[in-house]
Amino acid sequence: MEITTLGIDLAKSVFQLHGVDRNGTIVLQKKVRRGALLAVLGQLEPCLIGIESCPTSHFWAREIAALGHEVRLIPPAYVKPYVKRQKNDAADAEAICEAVTRPNMRFVPVKTEEQQSILALHRSRDLLMRQRTMILNAIRAHLAEFGIIAAQGPRKVAELVRRLSDPDDLCLPEVARSALLALGAQLESLAEEISNLERQLMSWHRKSFASQRLETIPVVGVITATALAASVPDPSVFRSGRQFAAWLGLVPRQNSSGGKERLGPVSKMGNGYLRRLLVVGATSVTRRAPTINTRTGAWVRSLLERKPPRLVTVAIANKTARTAWALLIRGESYKAPTAA
Repeated sequence: MEITTLGIDLAKSVFQLHGVDRNGTIVLQKKVRRGALLAVLGQLEPCLIGIESCPTSHFWAREIAALGHEVRLIPPAYVKPYVKRQKNDAADAEAICEAVTRPNMRFVPVKTEEQQSILALHRSRDLLMRQRTMILNAIRAHLAEFGIIAAQGPRKVAELVRRLSDPDDLCLPEVARSALLALGAQLESLAEEISNLERQLMSWHRKSFASQRLETIPVVGVITATALAASVPDPSVFRSGRQFAAWLGLVPRQNSSGGKERLGPVSKMGNGYLRRLLVVGATSVTRRAPTINTRTGAWVRSLLERKPPRLVTVAIANKTARTAWALLIRGESYKAPTAA
């Protein structure tokens, strides 16, 4: 069998293979168990292999590339148009095999183990932050049931939790006090774990030149810089900064037809975590706009005079994404604009 192109539909236990020769003739249709996949691919001559991008695809791409094959990861949304009628593993593998040969197809760069590890730190920190917010809200709600209203901010809730350890402070039943103290202990444990993860991110940030260049952007901090550097292993896959912003979902959704341009709200496609970090950073710029004496500050103030604050925030996030792409592609640091 002379296989030139192979499509692999990944799964938990059984993988579906679909291979064609240089004439497009089907020469291989086979199900392979997870443990036997590398052994089967090792018996084939080096060929082009397409895989749908998913959480485990980067691992398999590295392992298969080590066998001498050329591996390309395809976003699932771009494979869907090539699926014929029925949805099954064989049809998916055939669609992947067809999509990977298209000249205008867009592919996902394969991440290294280090980049995946940094993203695992980010996801773990984000999960712990959500759990911390849940516990803070729970403590605030339980105290409100007994007439104790906590002021705004996590620190105010932490102060009330510390006062719970004193039996003579805060008139609460002992059963309720013990329950709230348990939540307070969990809150302290989460704060310690979050600080530990942030120290690891800072340590990697000091070793990554790309992350340090991104931090020079005023809107970008260490968390956003490390997330961008780990999520974009190869910025050259984007032709322009606008395409990078579109990948993050920071451009208007189009519904145009018949020569009429119809633009709606932002598409919110792509990486939602990076988009959220950029929007949060842009929100701080919107609030500090009156004190920024640069061309960027003048631009933000002029937008705020004509547009709603949230729209201005997304515009700043869009501009930040384009700036980040330019710094990554050129290998330069941010140069602040002159004063207005």
